[in-house]
Amino acid sequence: MNILTLKDVSKIYGELKALDNINLTVEKGEWLAIMGPSGSGKTTLLNCISTIDQPTAGHIFVDDQEITSLRGRDLATFRRDRLGFIFQDANLLDTLTARENIALSLTIGHVSAKETLQRVEEVAHRLEISEVLDKFPHEMSGGQRQRVAAARAIVTNPSLVLADEPTGSLDSKNARALLESFEGMNRTGATIAMVTHDSFAASYAHRVVFIKDGRIFNEIVRGEKGRKQFFDEIMDVVSFLGGEGADVR
Repeated sequence: MNILTLKDVSKIYGELKALDNINLTVEKGEWLAIMGPSGSGKTTLLNCISTIDQPTAGHIFVDDQEITSLRGRDLATFRRDRLGFIFQDANLLDTLTARENIALSLTIGHVSAKETLQRVEEVAHRLEISEVLDKFPHEMSGGQRQRVAAARAIVTNPSLVLADEPTGSLDSKNARALLESFEGMNRTGATIAMVTHDSFAASYAHRVVFIKDGRIFNEIVRGEKGRKQFFDEIMDVVSFLGGEGADVR
């Protein structure tokens, strides 16, 4: 079953064609990484999927619902209930504790206090951040903040989790911890689409799609390969496109 489907999606800014006739599907339970050089269109692609931006042409479906035509309250409800967002810099609210940050979307969605408490505790346990639930963002490490952001993204059980360079501001230890948390999220049913420039992060995914000049240039599937072998395959494509990666240890 496909959670996400893009049909002939293009995005034009003036004379610049940022996306050029993209066709792409993501299956339920899949972890997709999107890579490409700076200016390739990968962030524009994620912005269109997330409804932050609108494609100039084409159609995007999430759970068979076309989202390109949503407006106003319908769009706000879709974002709240069906999408989870994880940004490079966590984007937590500084005046709220981790518990309150995670619970916010449930509170807005009028979930009962009892169920909210239970769901926050469960997701915090899964991502190993129970010990920071009553701390404010400035009292946490960068890795803890990103895991809180991940918890906030999945506590509503969204159809699709979107991650934009989630390891970009983390050191290698915290990046690995976050990616292992993503693995746990994915094993328990989360479908993830992640934009990254980092081959190390991409090697955790099931499939990597490479964007160049607004088009899908190539894709590779992990299948039964070990992560080191998959990393090497990713690096071959990245090197051809002219990019950098990180060592898998």
